[in-house]
Amino acid sequence: MRVRAVMTTVLSLAPVLLGAQQRNQDTRPGIAVLPFNNGGSYGQGKEDFDALERGIAGMMISELSQNPAARVVERQEIQRLLDEQNLSAQGRVDPQTAAKVGKLVGARYTVLGTFIDFYGDFRVDVRLVNTETGEIVKTESERMQRDHMFDIIRNIAARLMKDANLPALQRQASDQRMGRQVPTEALTYYSRALLYSDHGQKDKAVEMFNRAIEIFPGYAEAKDGLQRVQRS
Repeated sequence: MRVRAVMTTVLSLAPVLLGAQQRNQDTRPGIAVLPFNNGGSYGQGKEDFDALERGIAGMMISELSQNPAARVVERQEIQRLLDEQNLSAQGRVDPQTAAKVGKLVGARYTVLGTFIDFYGDFRVDVRLVNTETGEIVKTESERMQRDHMFDIIRNIAARLMKDANLPALQRQASDQRMGRQVPTEALTYYSRALLYSDHGQKDKAVEMFNRAIEIFPGYAEAKDGLQRVQRS
């Protein structure tokens, strides 16, 4: 019985150990993006703002992942860690806690972000934290009308790449990213899908992903999210 218990424990830890081994073999600088905080928004329902905490982070991860010089930690891994450490329920995460999270996932940098929507006037502020020292390496901010939310995310992601000393994207890849425009309505449905998915509400998540794709058929992140939920 004791041998069986030990084997069960080892098998349960295998995915974690394998993930750590793969990260150690990858010499690229790791970047972990934490869920964004609502800084006190007005003009929409609470659920939409709760969803954007995940959606903005998800899209920021997607933009940063386009740079092959970095290893960007998957959103699901970060969320799982926050839930296990009970950090999601503690409100805002300070730079020291962000550094701790970054170390746990083998990242060199952690991105902390706050957004505020004042009846359509939308602003995003981010801090890039060195996980080794807990020092804030750089702060970035962008403000536009809510209809341009994706532009805000894309612009900040581009600046974060420079702040992390990553090489610029090749011209073709950069042009492709700049040519894409995700409507705010689609991004909002995508964000709600992530919220429902994290809460285990699979049917609602599928519905929201599908709505996002209907609005923007080229929404690769929503398609990936839909497939992930359907496989779970």
